Amino acid sequence: MPAVRFDRILIVGAGQMGAGIAQVAAAAGRHVLLHDPFPGAVERGLATVEKSLARLVAKGAELDVEAIRGRIEPVDGLAAADLMIEAIVEDPAVKAELFRRADAELPPAAVLASNTSSISITRLAAATRRPEQVVGMHFFNPVPVMRAVEVIRGLDTRDDVVDAIAQLARDLGKTPGVIRDVPGFAANRVLMPLICEAIRALEQGVGSAEDIDAMARLGLNHPMGPLALADLIGLDTCLSICGVLEEGLGEPRFAAPPLLRQHVDAGRLGRKSGRGFYDYREG
Repeated sequence: MPAVRFDRILIVGAGQMGAGIAQVAAAAGRHVLLHDPFPGAVERGLATVEKSLARLVAKGAELDVEAIRGRIEPVDGLAAADLMIEAIVEDPAVKAELFRRADAELPPAAVLASNTSSISITRLAAATRRPEQVVGMHFFNPVPVMRAVEVIRGLDTRDDVVDAIAQLARDLGKTPGVIRDVPGFAANRVLMPLICEAIRALEQGVGSAEDIDAMARLGLNHPMGPLALADLIGLDTCLSICGVLEEGLGEPRFAAPPLLRQHVDAGRLGRKSGRGFYDYREG
């Protein structure tokens, strides 16, 4: 594959992650096609982008907000693009179905990328007839602020595809790390045991959520406590990642704590639902 800039990028999923990816891609001069099948999702995603840009400008960033917003085009389906980045629900079956559709509808040269935080890229690639052009591009939340991007090489992913995605990450102002296709990749393999142990400490009454997080922030020099971070990620997403890690690696340290399951069962998913380990309903 010749060197490409991926000038036309289709992003599927207009939630928190998809909107953030759309923002940084548009800010880097790419034409972004934003698609989400759920009614109103794209509109909410665009509102998220506008609020994020306003915050950055308020902090002193020199951005042409109108030009960035103008490079994000809502689309009704899987429009033709050089690159698709999916940022939908963390469900292997749902993602695989999207990759089957994208393989059938996007141009043969298009690269198909997943923003999954833990699901096997090789497994998603097997749903297509172009596994050598399927790659992981895992951003971190909040996308406009976090600098890292995991570039995950599936079993059949070509070297030039990996190189092109790593270069795109640099073009977006990120630092890429090329990671093997293993459960949880690198970041979540390290992070989830920390989050789960903090949840177990809360379960066992070791301290309040506030005190456990304060000790992690101030004692370990973390910018955010593990329980607050879990709320930001989404407790349903954390539960899904734990399942992938436990099944893939077969180690009990990755098992989800009962309290995490209870919160998800109760619909307390973190910031996105208004309640998690903290209450966000008053803003």
